Amino acid sequence: MLSGKNIVLGVSGGIAAYKMANVASMLVKLHADVHVVMTRNATHFITAETFEVLTKNKVYIDVFDEADDKAHVPHISLGTGADCILIAPATANVVGKIANGIADDMLTTMVLPARCPILICPSMNVYMLENAIVQDNIRKLKEFGYQIIEPAEGYLACGYEGKGKLPKEEELVEQILLAAACEKDLAGKKVVVSAGPTEEPLDPIRVITNHSSGKMGYAIAKAAAYRGASVTLVSGPTALETPLGVKLVSVHTAEEMFRGVTENAEDADIVIMSAAVADYTPATVADQKIKKKEGDLSIPLKRTKDILLTLGQNKKPGQFICGFSMETENLLENSAAKLEKKNADMICANSLTQEGAGYQVDTNILTLITKEGNEQLPKLSKLEAAHKIFDKILSLQD
Repeated sequence: MLSGKNIVLGVSGGIAAYKMANVASMLVKLHADVHVVMTRNATHFITAETFEVLTKNKVYIDVFDEADDKAHVPHISLGTGADCILIAPATANVVGKIANGIADDMLTTMVLPARCPILICPSMNVYMLENAIVQDNIRKLKEFGYQIIEPAEGYLACGYEGKGKLPKEEELVEQILLAAACEKDLAGKKVVVSAGPTEEPLDPIRVITNHSSGKMGYAIAKAAAYRGASVTLVSGPTALETPLGVKLVSVHTAEEMFRGVTENAEDADIVIMSAAVADYTPATVADQKIKKKEGDLSIPLKRTKDILLTLGQNKKPGQFICGFSMETENLLENSAAKLEKKNADMICANSLTQEGAGYQVDTNILTLITKEGNEQLPKLSKLEAAHKIFDKILSLQD
């Protein structure tokens, strides 16, 4: 995902510096070209040689370190050549220096000429973090356009409990992906995505639901965030983590999903309905558990509101409405009819009969159906498929 991207890691002298070796390794596995700049104090916690083995690039510590390429001045070329800079852990000292324009080592000097997103994760003792001067410096950095990654809470190396831990390596890598993985071709657009199943209660214990994992919808929300959109994810119950940069609206029933989507869709540029919403809900919900009896049990059901139809009937000028169609037979015919009936702009159709498509799995096989024709996609990861959906939407809006 980071192929061709130049990522610079700035490591300062905090105990959490050791975690950055794993961050560097994870970035290399994503095909990033990773360069590491360390403060002198950081070398007391982890060696420069560790990063050089992991990244296959020279690690810079001193402003006067010579570049392998004599035509470049490292403290300039590292900053200006980066697609993203992550400074983590960022000590109180480094936070203060950058906030006040002090450049007295390689790390703080490298930051000044940079024009890429710069992510700074303060990591220190909780009382140091709460110090008014440190907080003022963090405020300055935000005002200057630096992106602050909030430290985590927990047991600190100094023995205190509180805020100040470096977040998990996976979160740091995800922050870099959010900042640098994609062109921001959805910047300025609001995207609303529905995901996951709904749960229709029978009584206080039982529900009617379906097999949806929410993976496709969450991948769509993540792709939209990567591409710079303001994203609202209206999700039924899932076991998935909310993607970074995404606002989550949690719902359970089809009625809650209807309200969550329609309320947020009013000013949306793109609405993508990938949730598996129940078509029917119990006509009545028992106040107490329905007890087992002899013989069969019939449960009267009533229709739920059709969210996609409502969106299509109330579509705003310039708004793009995309639905999903899960079929077990007559996939293209049924999906094309849905496109017309719901006044949607695109239907993403997939079949449960195809291996690698549908619920629970990490891949999907979609056919993108529009008034202009059908586009069959190969089997892709759900995140790759999500990007193909946005590529198609943008091509139709040109």
